[in-house]
Order: sequence, then structure tokens, then C-alpha cells
Amino acid sequence: MPPARAARSDRFLAAVGAFACLAVLAVAAGLSPSADGHGTHTQLGMPRCSWVVTFDKPCPTCGMTTAFAHAAGGDILASARVQPAGAALAVGAAAAFWVLLHTAVFGSRSARLFRPLWTPRWITAGAAGLIAAWVYKLLTWDAAAGTLPS
Repeated sequence: MPPARAARSDRFLAAVGAFACLAVLAVAAGLSPSADGHGTHTQLGMPRCSWVVTFDKPCPTCGMTTAFAHAAGGDILASARVQPAGAALAVGAAAAFWVLLHTAVFGSRSARLFRPLWTPRWITAGAAGLIAAWVYKLLTWDAAAGTLPS
């Protein structure tokens, strides 16, 4: 008996997820990573980070867009140096794209691999990773580079 295929609704959700991952990575690929390690988001028309402007310290997600831009350009090491959590999320988004696309197109049930990531244990680990990445960003913050370009 052949293995069961993903339900039509699961395939649709996988297609939406794959598109979302691809869209984020495509936008990141079109950006030029800031040499300061933060501020790349301003290329999207977003304002300067009010946390940086107010406190001259990085916000908890500081450098995420820059890390995604590096990773989408193929430079994972630079991505990890800028923002380790951003690098992990970018690599995760790329992996998720392929798994979700496979599920959407072929009806594979491989997207079920992501279910364990939604348990309290993994959510707590993810939150701890984000906090650790913020501490890393605080420790590597260069006060001279703390102001974003206008």
C-alpha cells in the first residue's frame, strides 16, 4: 500500500508557507547588507530604529535584516557574525522553503517534521537563543557605529 499523502488543506498551507519563506529570502537577497551590522531595514523604507536612536544600544532584533541579507547572498559566516539568531532563522527559512514546497507539490508528509518545534521545550529554547543573540549583539556593539546612516 502506498504511503498516505498530505491532505489538500495541508498542501495549501504548505504552499502558503513556502511562498512566505521565499518572499522573505527574495527580499533579503535584493538588499545590500549594511557594513555597520544593522540598519539594512532602512532600504525597505522603514524608519531608523528608535531603540538605537534613543539608547545607542541594539534592540533585541538588531541586525536581523542584515543577517538575512548576508545569508540570502550566500555568506552564512558574515550572517552569523552580524546576528547569530538571524543567521539561524535565515537558514531555517531556506530549509523550510524546500520542505514546504516538496509537501505542496508532491503531497509529501515531510512538513510534519516541523511539529515538534511547536512544543514548549523548543519554544523556550528558541526564546533563549534569541536572548543569547541579543546579549551577543550587546557585547559586540560598537558605540562609534551605533548611529545609523540618515
